[in-house]
Amino acid sequence: MCQPEGQVNEPASQATQGLQLLKAPSLPCHTVLMTFPALGTLDFSLLYDQENNALHCTISKAKGLKPMDHNGLADPYVKLHLLPGASKANKLRTKTLRNTLNPTWNETLTYYGITDEDMIRKTLRISVCDEDKFRHNEFIGETRVPLKKLKPNHTKTFSICLEKQLPVDKTEDKSLEERGRILISLKYSSQKQGLLVGIVRCAHLAAMDANGYSDPYVKTQARPCTKLGHGQLVWELQGPCSHILHPSPSQVHLAFQRYLKPDVDKKSKHKTAVKKKTLNPEFNEEFCYEIKHGDLAKKTLEVTVWDYDIGKSNDFIGGVVLGINAKGERLKHWFDCLKNKDKRIERWHTLTNELPGAALSD
Repeated sequence: MCQPEGQVNEPASQATQGLQLLKAPSLPCHTVLMTFPALGTLDFSLLYDQENNALHCTISKAKGLKPMDHNGLADPYVKLHLLPGASKANKLRTKTLRNTLNPTWNETLTYYGITDEDMIRKTLRISVCDEDKFRHNEFIGETRVPLKKLKPNHTKTFSICLEKQLPVDKTEDKSLEERGRILISLKYSSQKQGLLVGIVRCAHLAAMDANGYSDPYVKTQARPCTKLGHGQLVWELQGPCSHILHPSPSQVHLAFQRYLKPDVDKKSKHKTAVKKKTLNPEFNEEFCYEIKHGDLAKKTLEVTVWDYDIGKSNDFIGGVVLGINAKGERLKHWFDCLKNKDKRIERWHTLTNELPGAALSD
């Protein structure tokens, strides 16, 4: 045990002296305090749900947090941040607990649209902060967990000592920042003789407004493949389609638009309301395109996400194209739908900043 500086030890017996020869030399007390700052400990668990592309972060409790307020207590909350990534959509937080240094949250925060690639290259930053109503919130301590340490579908529990704040590489964040992700479902219905296209939700959308958010909505357009070498398009997707809405209490102000054939007057477009001030909107919208199953191999589906603006042109956030001309997971998703009639196939897709040719304007 460390002795205070200037204190003299009592003489020891010969037996005790013999034992003391075997002990490692003690470090000065001030050295120990510098090595282990009293920021507190944090208990939490992480689970990567591979099938649903979701990362569940359960924040359990903290102990012995550093006092931050004049009353010797703190108003702590926990903030999550996926690195690299500068978007607000990468950040989640718990509720704030008042006047405590030993808070118990037992709160689960979930990131959607997490891929196996994310689990290899991303790191989860977990910060404990003190909320202050009259000043900027204060940082208490943090820890970082490389997601590659997690096994899919296995919960890993952590009990760690909080550390001082580490710098974030802003350059790396900017270079790897994405436009966002979108969860799309496809199903060919034998009963309805049509393709059911579902826009389920988006995640980690790019912020387009000055407030750090967007007012997103989605457009889809079913198109035939281009006849290579002739520079023309042949439109074959005809007939009515039905609009099926599955609302939930949180699903307000959302927008969705689709096209069935070229229409200069935009009479065939359908929009819902815009989802206000969010980077992780839930849509749960489904549309049925009447089309023969054999004709699907000739079609492509363009999906674009937009930010709604009043009084000016809407901003393009990102898009994705599914179909015979697509590549990788986008092509696989399309053919999985063709091969599995009456089975709903859901896939997350990364939005690109390339605007599909058919969606040149809102």
